[in-house]
Amino acid sequence: MLNVLLFGPQGSGKGTQAKRIAAEYGIPHVSTGDMFRAAIAKGTPLGQQVEPILASGALVPDDLTIGLIRERLAQAEALDGLLDELGRPLTIVLELLVSDDECVARIAGRAAEEGRADDTPEAVARRLEIYHRDTEPISDHYRATGNLVGIPGGGSVDEVWTEIQQAVPA
Repeated sequence: MLNVLLFGPQGSGKGTQAKRIAAEYGIPHVSTGDMFRAAIAKGTPLGQQVEPILASGALVPDDLTIGLIRERLAQAEALDGLLDELGRPLTIVLELLVSDDECVARIAGRAAEEGRADDTPEAVARRLEIYHRDTEPISDHYRATGNLVGIPGGGSVDEVWTEIQQAVPA
């Protein structure tokens, strides 16, 4: 089974490309951002709890995120026992490489198009700062394992998709 981790800064195209990867390779797409936004839209207790966190641009605490993921994975047959309690290695780790300026421009367009309340300029700046400080360093970890592939993410959706297809093992 193909196990893919896709990460990159906010606005790098993760959601768009993850949906394509899931459809092309027949694997589940687990997006905590989408799940949190759905909980907010439904007015669930979790949604009410995370809404102000997301609006501020901060990261949702791990305990809430892990609880959400566990709930989602249960629906997907616990993703083979959470990848056999994480004993199954990731096949590939894809890092979308996009400049902050490009991310800000994309998010501004998305905010206008979708009316996303969590995409204020202040929240975007905060999320990018947190990404560079807390998430980006995991690329060093995965680079050391030999399965990290940097994907130039500044091109069109189709150009980025072509890069991903070339990187994912057959």
